Amino acid sequence: MTKRILLSIFAMMALTAATAQDTIGGFRFGYLSYEAALQSMADYQQVQQKMDALRQQFQAETLRVEDEFNLKYEEFLDGQRDFPKTILQKRQSELQELMERNIRFKEESKQELEQTEKLLMAPLKIRLIEQLGTIARERGYAFIVDTDQKAMPYINPSMGEDINQIVKDALK
Repeated sequence: MTKRILLSIFAMMALTAATAQDTIGGFRFGYLSYEAALQSMADYQQVQQKMDALRQQFQAETLRVEDEFNLKYEEFLDGQRDFPKTILQKRQSELQELMERNIRFKEESKQELEQTEKLLMAPLKIRLIEQLGTIARERGYAFIVDTDQKAMPYINPSMGEDINQIVKDALK
């Protein structure tokens, strides 16, 4: 939210400056969908494939441990009437511990997936930012706006340039 407000304030200041500079020649800016540009990168598909494979591994392990828990729980339910008190308590304790481990595993796997995705996406994001800087310098932009944030509900095309295709072509 703060980023949107700051971006809006920056854009308003820039537009105010543009009207003041129009007599001197004004300035230009570019705008694009950051996500679309990122997704257009060839390496993006490879990252997604690696992430999908990793997600499948975690899902398979999650199913395995859930099946293991369900089997032990069914065995517990079937025998609980016949178990002496100490065995009943031991089995309850084992089930509780298994359930807690499964919950911990799910949390840890979610965190690992997030960290892996950040790690794999970092080089792509760096490359995209560097390419945006190059395009901005070459085309004389004062700044480039990311339209994905929806902080700019309207951009005057006569003052800015849609650079989606330019960026996609440059990233190929």
